[in-house]
Amino acid sequence: MTVLEKTVSEKYELVVGLEVHAQLSTLSKAFSSDSAAFGAEPNHHVSAISLGHPGTLPRINKRMVEYAVKMGLACNCTINLNNHFARKNYFYADLPKGYQITQDMEPICLGGSVTVKLSDGSTKELAIHHIHMEEDAGKSMHDSVCDDSFIDLNRAGVPLLEIVSQPDMRSAEEAGQYLTEIRKLLRYLDVCDGNMEEGSMRCDANISVRLKGATEYGNRCEVKNLNSIRNVQRAIEHEFERQVLIVEAGGYIEQNTLNFNADTGETSVLRTKEMANDYRYFPEPDLMPLVLDEAYVEHIRQSLPALPHQLYKKYTDELGLNEYDASVITADKELAFYFEELIKHTANYKAAVHLLMGPVKSHLNETGLHISDLPLKPQNLAGMIKLIDAGSINNTVASHKLLPALLASPDKTAEQLATELNLLITADSNDVSEFISKAIAKFPDKVTEYKKGKKGVVGLFMGEIMKLSKGKIDPQKTNQLLIKELEK
Repeated sequence: MTVLEKTVSEKYELVVGLEVHAQLSTLSKAFSSDSAAFGAEPNHHVSAISLGHPGTLPRINKRMVEYAVKMGLACNCTINLNNHFARKNYFYADLPKGYQITQDMEPICLGGSVTVKLSDGSTKELAIHHIHMEEDAGKSMHDSVCDDSFIDLNRAGVPLLEIVSQPDMRSAEEAGQYLTEIRKLLRYLDVCDGNMEEGSMRCDANISVRLKGATEYGNRCEVKNLNSIRNVQRAIEHEFERQVLIVEAGGYIEQNTLNFNADTGETSVLRTKEMANDYRYFPEPDLMPLVLDEAYVEHIRQSLPALPHQLYKKYTDELGLNEYDASVITADKELAFYFEELIKHTANYKAAVHLLMGPVKSHLNETGLHISDLPLKPQNLAGMIKLIDAGSINNTVASHKLLPALLASPDKTAEQLATELNLLITADSNDVSEFISKAIAKFPDKVTEYKKGKKGVVGLFMGEIMKLSKGKIDPQKTNQLLIKELEK
């Protein structure tokens, strides 16, 4: 933007609400026993029910209901005990029945919120309007053959949660952080893998602008099927600028459904926006009302795992970790759960973080593995920390020699391997004195530099001592003895 355009844009407020579609990790579809697995050959996970043949009847997938309640509880929603399903009528080539079974007036989760942390260190609570259950449509493929489109109905009927926010977001950053938190919750609960690239989590963004201080919302445009958090943010930024320019020019924002082009970063009209009554919602006649009870909800509440915000608070308030380390650990469910198991076996939390964020992470990056594939057992990593804390092995030898050995022989303990590889500190005071004497004798000119105030040469001497001792010394004590000798 130019300076003038920026001045104009600052008159306006961005208003964003997001609709997140999370494909649930159930074995079967929402209302039939067809497999819901991803990756099969086109049209292999279908049946008369998912194809919408006359005379077929749907049945509710109990796991879908359980996952919906889990997500609702994690988002602080009120769980609706009396649920009804509805038919949402519209025609797409990849919607076999010509309608979608969804929830309309009585969704399973009401209200709720997600708290996000922004780059300036502030936090904001973003409200959720509701969460409802529905089935997915199939998939149209337009790029396989030049002149033809193909239809794959494997996805038709797969269970979805639609998580609908209030229009509470005022920046692309807030929207990105909201999506990040929603994805973390879905993964922690193990109800959706959150993979936006494969379409198991998709997002529609409702975007409008209004003058700052205004209370009424402007006309919104809906950008459909955004497949990455960054693209959601790019679409919001583009739409804000586009809509502001139209309003400033005296134009009118038409309430359309838009497509986002990831290559150009621009939106285009996909279709004119259907109003809700165009869907002709009416109660699904083939499904009885779904009635839950408090005992069922409480049972699910008790089964919830520790959630990311709870672990973050635990790590910063109770374990004394800094905010950065706590954020990195809780960003990944498997990493957080590995850390949780690790701290059952050691109270040196900072050492545990240092090893995970340092040498362990380096190993994962080099090998292309994920923490869930790591062969090293948390208790064995804790055993290495115990050896370091006891002064039985130094950090350098632990990271460069013992850790690779533990990774190669995950069934052996740290103490067993350290003993087998002769890594334990065994040098007595006489040995250490001899190593110090040899190092000083090797670099007489550096001794002179040290005495003239160049204290940094201590590292050179320590490197030589580590080499002579093969790392089997206590670096801290040796460093103290070395300085004492140099200052004679």
